[in-house]
Amino acid sequence: MLDKVRNIGIMAHVDAGKTTTTERILYYSGTKHKTGDVDSGDTTTDFDPLERQKGITINSAAVSVDWVDREGNDVAINIIDTPGHVDFTAEVERSLRVLDGAVGVFCAVGGVEVQSETVWRQANKYKVPRIAYVNKLDRMGADFWACVDQIREKLMATPAVVTIPGGQDSAFEGLIDLVKMQFITRDETDPTRRKFFVNEIPDKFKAEAQKRREELLDTISAASDELTELILEGKPVPEDVIRQTLRKGTLGGAFTPIHCGSSKMYQGVQQLLDLVVDCLPSPLDRPPVEGLHPKTKELVVRKPDTKEPLAALAFKTVAESTGDLVYIRVYSGEMKPGETYLNTTINKTERVVRFFRMMGDKRLEMGTAKPGDIVAAIGLKQTFTGQTLCDEDHPVALESITFPKPVIASALTFAKTLDSGKVGESLSRLVRDDPTLKQHTDEETKETILSGMGELHLEVSMEKLRRALNIPQSDPQIQLGKPRVAYRQTFARAVDLEYSFKKQTGGRGKYAVINVKYRPLTPEDVEAKVKEIEELKDPKVKPDPNSVYFVNAISQGTIPKEYIPSVEEGLREGAKKGYKYPFPFVDLEFELHFGKYHDVDSSQDAFYLCALEAFRDAEGRAGITLLEPIMKVVVICPKQYQGSISGDINRRRGLIEETAEDKGIAQVMAKIPLANLFGYTSDLRSATAGTASFSMEFSHYAPVREELADLPKKDEKKK
Repeated sequence: MLDKVRNIGIMAHVDAGKTTTTERILYYSGTKHKTGDVDSGDTTTDFDPLERQKGITINSAAVSVDWVDREGNDVAINIIDTPGHVDFTAEVERSLRVLDGAVGVFCAVGGVEVQSETVWRQANKYKVPRIAYVNKLDRMGADFWACVDQIREKLMATPAVVTIPGGQDSAFEGLIDLVKMQFITRDETDPTRRKFFVNEIPDKFKAEAQKRREELLDTISAASDELTELILEGKPVPEDVIRQTLRKGTLGGAFTPIHCGSSKMYQGVQQLLDLVVDCLPSPLDRPPVEGLHPKTKELVVRKPDTKEPLAALAFKTVAESTGDLVYIRVYSGEMKPGETYLNTTINKTERVVRFFRMMGDKRLEMGTAKPGDIVAAIGLKQTFTGQTLCDEDHPVALESITFPKPVIASALTFAKTLDSGKVGESLSRLVRDDPTLKQHTDEETKETILSGMGELHLEVSMEKLRRALNIPQSDPQIQLGKPRVAYRQTFARAVDLEYSFKKQTGGRGKYAVINVKYRPLTPEDVEAKVKEIEELKDPKVKPDPNSVYFVNAISQGTIPKEYIPSVEEGLREGAKKGYKYPFPFVDLEFELHFGKYHDVDSSQDAFYLCALEAFRDAEGRAGITLLEPIMKVVVICPKQYQGSISGDINRRRGLIEETAEDKGIAQVMAKIPLANLFGYTSDLRSATAGTASFSMEFSHYAPVREELADLPKKDEKKK
């Protein structure tokens, strides 16, 4: 029964308690008989040795549990535990692409932190319905209502608070259910931690509970005329009406239900599972998946029905010694072992040997995968992240997954004694499995350059590479050089130039003339371009990731239409890398408005080469504005260190945007160039005796003077 399936993700900032919450879910569902602990390194989802060594989630991991709903029906809940560190944002991105709902976990002490905002925006992009879970109510400094206010202000969400804490911090006693108006406390004498007491709300909490219930009803009434009428008539509101309204409003995005608890103390997790079943969608509640016919480009719709042709999306690839493990979300039809399916991305057929339901690093073999199932398949030789598998007779190409561009790069050095073929193969697999990791060979220095989302990302990638090659961590056979910033560039000013391309070498020549206006785009221009494309509602037209746009303004056939695509291709090729700086161009518009051609000597190749050389000419005439990545940084530290941290941020060319202080803990929010953040972790620990922490995420690109940029020196290029 598809209506009894939930595909959800657990997402949050680092240390909000995602993995611990997942462990408690596994325990209470009966999937595990003993809970694991992050500190002990024995959790189900953090099974990778690197994760246990560092105490953080690096890879998204899938688990499945069965939960009995309020009517006594079994509900299958497929859960993906995602990383909280911004360096591993690709894992969150691809998980949200295939999930139906999500649980945002927030720390009652830290509130809405930087990565919480990032993952929330990612969920907004995929229109994923979600609920919020405020965790760690027993922690010193816990403030549930401050966290709710931050969810409203920072995430622009409308909170619908369904449970509130009975006391906080060291005074935390239990939960108050505002739907049933009951007080829930754990039986402290029960060694299994499964038994709870459900009592009347104590007098000291009654007034607060009544006030908050009225606020809840007022918030959710916008989604139900029936509930509104009951409130206006002063009649009691039945529990089932509240739950129906909560579900309707959550699926429609009208509000976000907020639950609270303490996963570490085993409080609130069972109620969280009930809320997942009550409010988050089944595959039937989500719109049918849409794709394009690979040949005709017509819109194709697939409903979550076994009678429909198969449509499935590969969203993650993991290289193993016995072959690739490919994670797949099935949207329609059925997938069976031994069957052959079409990969429309590469237009080749693939045979699925076997597939499994994953439980961390454990596997349960399945006979059939149906709509809504998330499985891991083996036997696929050429299917990777973002590619579509479908019925050969009914082809469809689902929208792929877009990932953020790398912002940091380092040079890899290898000992000559290493097998270069094996190194290259291991590195290629590493890059293939992680779409935010890129590698290329520098044309001038001949170095292998590895690019990623941050220092931690590159560090972890290096450790994975060492492990693949069986090289100890301290062995100098592979080393990562000083990180380099992934700069961008744009034109300093607008220019309008004519360029002629004429070649005559005997026989048929090459002739093309183009007039192009080159214009750097402001952030407002880029926003307007994106809005214009979105209003077209054409699935074949997407915003350019580098914001480089081509405008065809040719009139009266001054250039035949068959040559126009060649001009665009040549200009875009030129924008991939400059001749002064080897960085991609961004935020540019090319307007082709005039040109000339020859009946005999003109060709697509001539116009392509003309455009390529024209771009180089325009680059020299317009001048270059170098752009550097700016990071949004949040530092949390004891108040006595706030002054020194602020001074250090200024020395790093940073701009402090906001400061806050609560209970002796200061929070400093700033924008700092990435080039000035290398080594910041150790510097911050040294300056604050290890008491401060920080998080960062990419904010935007901003102009930088050449003398301030961390560019390769001329002698480095010659090496």
